Amino acid sequence: MSRKSERLVNLTIALLATKRFLTKSEIFRNIEGYEGSEESKERMFERDKDDLRSLGIEIEVGGLDPLFNDEAGYRIKPESYSLNLGDLDGIDIALLSMAAQAWHGQALNSAAHSALVKLNSIGINSDVDSIPTLAPRMAWSSEELTVVLEAIAERRSIKFSYTNKELIVEIRTVQPYAVASRGGHWYFTGMDTSKSELRTFRFDRVHGQIEVDATALAYEIPEGFDLLKNFEQDMRISTAVLEVRQGKAFELRKMATAVEQLGEWDRITCEYFDESSFIDLVLWHLDDAVVLEPQALRDSIISSLNEILDMHG
Repeated sequence: MSRKSERLVNLTIALLATKRFLTKSEIFRNIEGYEGSEESKERMFERDKDDLRSLGIEIEVGGLDPLFNDEAGYRIKPESYSLNLGDLDGIDIALLSMAAQAWHGQALNSAAHSALVKLNSIGINSDVDSIPTLAPRMAWSSEELTVVLEAIAERRSIKFSYTNKELIVEIRTVQPYAVASRGGHWYFTGMDTSKSELRTFRFDRVHGQIEVDATALAYEIPEGFDLLKNFEQDMRISTAVLEVRQGKAFELRKMATAVEQLGEWDRITCEYFDESSFIDLVLWHLDDAVVLEPQALRDSIISSLNEILDMHG
């Protein structure tokens, strides 16, 4: 991870965790990465604020004491990060996920934690335990996620080997725009330069290392780019309603967007993109999962079960 990316994540953590506004002087003293003269720190901080705001991260500005004209302070309200994919874009979610993993030693070093220890030592209380609940945890540790996030921040094209829906491996060159997590998988969306079309890619279908172009600021993300709208159009999201046995079918529960407790069974709503893969997943859970709707999916499940019965008697 670049020093700039690490500093941005550390700044996000500190502004999220603080229970009061942090002044610039407190930020410069306690967050690793702000170095050089006061003027250079000021310029660095202004660029960082602009970068975070461009990612949709709202930074609140206020004074330490409303009765006095104190130095301005900064914070990020935790309620601004309630887990609502309709309000957050993929960068927000990925950035917060990386921040959450700092406390588990998977994505960052100890710099972020050190910053909060320093803040606490000078009497600035923070709520560290609340941070991991603000974003989905990454189910796997992926260097590729960090690579793509940095490429987005620096506007660099990426090149990689990718298995498409027809299970053919091909080389893709993409200008990445955003990252998102849906249905238990991580995705990135961008302009596929060979096809001149916006495309969405699953991280776990990328083979080998992602190559990052040396040229920075090589493209611009279109103004008003709607990640969720493009994501849904590109992935052709379908919705299914199932009943799953209590304490069972964890993989399906992980995909659930809604859960209704019925006693021995729970009724869940899932989004899926690949019907064949989703059918395989449902069948894997045997009689612990029952599809209620849509009827076409239910019919496909029954047809698959009949084929299995015919094959094995």
